[in-house]
Amino acid sequence: MSQSLFQEFEEVTAKEWKQKIQFELKGADYNEKLIYKSRDGINVKPFYNSEDISETPKTISPKNWEICEKIYVAFEEKSNQKAKEVLNKGAESLWFILPSEKVDLQTLFQDLDLEKVPVYLGLEFLSERFFTNLNKFLSGKNHQIVPQVDIIGNLARSGNWYFNLPKDHEIMTEILAAGDKFRSILSIDATLYQNAGATIPQELAYSLAHANEYLNHFSTSEKIEKGQEIQFLIAEGNNYFFEIAKIRALRILYASLASEYNFQENCQILAQPTKRDKTLYDYNVNLLRTTTQSMSAILGGANAVYNSPYDAIFHKNNEFGDRIARNQLLILKTESYLDKVSNAAEGSYYIESLTIQFAEKALEIFKEIETGGGFLKQLKEGIIQKKILESAQKEQEQFNNGELVLVGTNKFKNPEDRMKNDLELYPFLKMNPRKTLIQPILERRLAEGMEQERLKNE
Repeated sequence: MSQSLFQEFEEVTAKEWKQKIQFELKGADYNEKLIYKSRDGINVKPFYNSEDISETPKTISPKNWEICEKIYVAFEEKSNQKAKEVLNKGAESLWFILPSEKVDLQTLFQDLDLEKVPVYLGLEFLSERFFTNLNKFLSGKNHQIVPQVDIIGNLARSGNWYFNLPKDHEIMTEILAAGDKFRSILSIDATLYQNAGATIPQELAYSLAHANEYLNHFSTSEKIEKGQEIQFLIAEGNNYFFEIAKIRALRILYASLASEYNFQENCQILAQPTKRDKTLYDYNVNLLRTTTQSMSAILGGANAVYNSPYDAIFHKNNEFGDRIARNQLLILKTESYLDKVSNAAEGSYYIESLTIQFAEKALEIFKEIETGGGFLKQLKEGIIQKKILESAQKEQEQFNNGELVLVGTNKFKNPEDRMKNDLELYPFLKMNPRKTLIQPILERRLAEGMEQERLKNE
């Protein structure tokens, strides 16, 4: 008769573990020595067990994830050629960034298997005519094309509507009404909140409130197909386990919200590494940062992962940087076997606890936003911008004081490192004074101030 290996051991409660730890601390304060107080409002304990989980959160996790490649479409023929090359080199989905509605779709998609290859279209414009042309081009074709329309995201990032509030909503409504051929059209660009310095609960709450504006607006429209999924664009930060829990919490929160409107509860998540911790000096360390951030995205349950090149902040797009970024994901998939298990984080007391805490804290902020009139109203009043700026400044202070370390930049610097003659792109926040309807949310890297000083002194 078989017998459990652990049957002979008595169960140990959390209280007993804590008593043992306090004894070993020999009088030192448990909370001071062993509790990590994060900027996200989570106090991390030295151990977790089943007592930390009142109920296991139910998360919908994709069975597999795609290696995604981003291509900026300046010339359709060159972009098409590059798309075919990267698919041959391991990419599994494509993310075309379209700057103009006049793009030649026939040339761009020439010889691409749109039925097998998922294609995301990042639109830097809002145009009903483009969707008319896209629908004509796709007529009778099976495809996996996912356009990304986010008028509120454009407002938050640029400070202006594409046209104005009524016209933007009108165009978007017509696009969605004629968009039954697409799995998803509505997109929530949550990368902006993370790259601007929001905490994880803020990022989740703003993403949810952002989505709620759309769901609320379209809930009474008979034109809109409620079976469509929303896509979230997510930036993964440098706290490995926190970022795994963040994606899981987002799925729980969105499913709960969508169910209230009878919309599709599942959502698509396209994740990428954050820009916020990337550095100009000792730039090879960016390879390590993007690897762990991509792992967080995969284990958290992203549908697709785009890995930004290690030199993206200062080099123009180049084949070497793209190849290394793609191969990082290929190693994670084919050599590290991170494609073999769905919902790999399930059952981890620590991650499950983080997931619940992030969801609860985000929900509190979400309720405050809705009580205050909703996300759009608080954007117009500058409340969202102010909250993000406050969080960003606190994180910046931690970096400046050396509490938050970026290796090679504010600690373990290489004094011989020179970058002035290697800059192909301007790597700092660009300030172009212009008239805006609201104050835009600005993305800024933590190392910018320190790097500017070093460049001056080279």
